[in-house]
Amino acid sequence: MSKFYEKVAYRDVEEDIQSQKSMDKWIFGLLLIVIGFVPLIVMGSVIEIQSPLVTNVSALMGGAKGDLFTHYKALAVVVITVLASLLFMAKVLFMDGKILKTKLNYALGAFAVVIVLSTIFSPNISIALHGQYNRSDGAISWLCYLALFFIAMNIEYPKKVVKYVTYAFTPLTIFNFIIIIFNFTGNDFLQYAWMKKLVTLFLPSDVNLSEGSHLVGTLNHGNYMSGMFAIIATMFLVNCIVSKNILDKISSFVLSILSILIVLMSLSTSGFLTMIVMLPFILWIAFKHDKKVFALVQVIVFCMVSVGGVHVLAKENAKVWDESFGFFISNNPYQEESLSFSSDIFNWDNRVYAADAHFELPAPAESGVGAGSGRVYIWSYILDLVKERPILGYGLDTLIYNFPHYNKEARANLETQEVIVDKPHNMYLGVLYGTGIVGFVAFLALIVIVGVRSLKVIFNGKTSTIVLAVATLAFLCQAVFNDTLPGVGAPLLVLMGILFNITEAEYLN
Repeated sequence: MSKFYEKVAYRDVEEDIQSQKSMDKWIFGLLLIVIGFVPLIVMGSVIEIQSPLVTNVSALMGGAKGDLFTHYKALAVVVITVLASLLFMAKVLFMDGKILKTKLNYALGAFAVVIVLSTIFSPNISIALHGQYNRSDGAISWLCYLALFFIAMNIEYPKKVVKYVTYAFTPLTIFNFIIIIFNFTGNDFLQYAWMKKLVTLFLPSDVNLSEGSHLVGTLNHGNYMSGMFAIIATMFLVNCIVSKNILDKISSFVLSILSILIVLMSLSTSGFLTMIVMLPFILWIAFKHDKKVFALVQVIVFCMVSVGGVHVLAKENAKVWDESFGFFISNNPYQEESLSFSSDIFNWDNRVYAADAHFELPAPAESGVGAGSGRVYIWSYILDLVKERPILGYGLDTLIYNFPHYNKEARANLETQEVIVDKPHNMYLGVLYGTGIVGFVAFLALIVIVGVRSLKVIFNGKTSTIVLAVATLAFLCQAVFNDTLPGVGAPLLVLMGILFNITEAEYLN
């Protein structure tokens, strides 16, 4: 009788293993959708907003608001998170699935709890819960990011997981390259009736896109395009270096070139600076490669093509230089010099005073752009806001309703005092502002653990995981200049979870 029970137990274990593998395949498929499909969603929506402020400033007013980029991305992330969570819980509860025992669990759990508390105690609860109508980066989205991260680090993957993840970014790269090159050359996709019809498919019949709408890419704004495709360029370039398959090398190199061209045409410095920061790591990977000469040649050719791309694109739009090498070199060789007029009309000695009386009026600040395209100015005021609510912050994605707009320093840093600051332009400060010091400490612990793991992989790891490690590190670097959105945060936290999982056996906490 005892032998019979032994056979049944053994058979049940085998069935559990097979069931776990089947469930992991389904979950991995959902994660690949988050990586490859969610960032591509561009679909118009109309949302009714209840503003916490009484104002005549349209950006701060409530009412019906239109969004093209984030609402359906966020909805897709929520749906996929729910599905993946149900499958994962079924695996753990009914198939004897295991959860990794790691310090990272404490950081994830603590951060999730603080997000909930910061939302409950936020002065703008509904905004903190959902996020701004055109960003959708509130508590719900962040809890989904963390859930996907946790699930990604607790399933089993196929041997070619890195290849699957890398090439999940291929459609995103190709489609965005086509979109942005049309926009850059003055043939914006939204000029075409079929594209307008496609992106407004779910809009009410009496709602249309506003005049002058244009499509730079599928990620809201040039800042996000620049940052995201710097990550993708880094990832494909390293994959080109470490891959042993010649077709894989060629396709990865081509995709890395397309990605860096997207960075340049996005007209935002963040991606270019990310590439500069990541270049030493890429060179290190090439230098320690078995065929280091060939690997270094690939990096050099990539750099040469990138510089050539700056030259060609800057001839079309001089701002390409300003947002790349112009960060280091103030003189723009592609910018036509403006004519200088010398006339007594502009001689400030010819001043007229009423009744010969001298009136000294305070001169307004000259219009200009502050350090980091105005980011340093924004960051300084965010830190001042944090001092007022240091423990749990204001709630995620509520900055637009608490930032001191129209102050006297705005003109000198944001070109005009009428600019409405709606985002922190920094993921870390965004978390600090939204969840306070308590949440920031938990989030920083998460970032440090994953960042250290990425560095270990880059300097000591196997080639199959270096690709994900450099992508993770590039994400953490560009996050200094950009905040998150569903189309960026969800895919990259999934990628980070996968990296942590497949390196856990090698780097146990």
